[in-house]
Amino acid sequence: MHKKGNPLILPNAWDAASARAVQAAGFPAVATSSAAVALSLGYADGEATPVEEMLDAVARIARAVDVPVTADLERGYGLPPAQFVERLLATGAVGCNLEDSDPRTKALIDVDRHADFLAEVRAAAGAEVVINARVDAFIRGAREQAVARTRRYLDAGADCAYPIGASTAEDIETLANTGPVNILFTPATPPIQELARSGVARISFGDGIHEALSARHERMLAAIAAGASPYQE
Repeated sequence: MHKKGNPLILPNAWDAASARAVQAAGFPAVATSSAAVALSLGYADGEATPVEEMLDAVARIARAVDVPVTADLERGYGLPPAQFVERLLATGAVGCNLEDSDPRTKALIDVDRHADFLAEVRAAAGAEVVINARVDAFIRGAREQAVARTRRYLDAGADCAYPIGASTAEDIETLANTGPVNILFTPATPPIQELARSGVARISFGDGIHEALSARHERMLAAIAAGASPYQE
């Protein structure tokens, strides 16, 4: 489904209901958001969710839909690559995001160390798992490393690279020229049609939809508390 110029669009889900809504809207796959799943389970983002609970949430989502599911699993929750793949596949998911910074300290992982990790995941998974290698250079103040990290992870066996935080048309086109890339859609990025023309292979929304719905929920609660109707803006 990852085609440069005709990108796979993934409005991220966080539970069975939101996953079913994504499928019902006609999208061909469901992606989870680690931040949104964590918040829905009562935890903070950054691998604060016990791995069993995160994998259980992914499994519920996979059971709820008839389309492929790809799971945002941060940096693998400390699981050895072979065990990580085994437990991922046991959920029913067929893809994963793996990021190259420490979820707790926010420090970038050495590029070769992370590439080796991805290669081990690929070796354990064979062709059964789509690996989306998140590149955190833009959000960790190391923008100059983005292209090199993207290339390195694709060479290590990732199917797609995810330079999160890339938002300018110039940066996105440069990154897309290195191979299949996933762009996080935000108010700062170009429109979807322009991203497609730039050669992007995948577009996701992270926790953006969950965040927007949460803000709407807060406004509704505030209206109720004020004695007003929650159904009127």
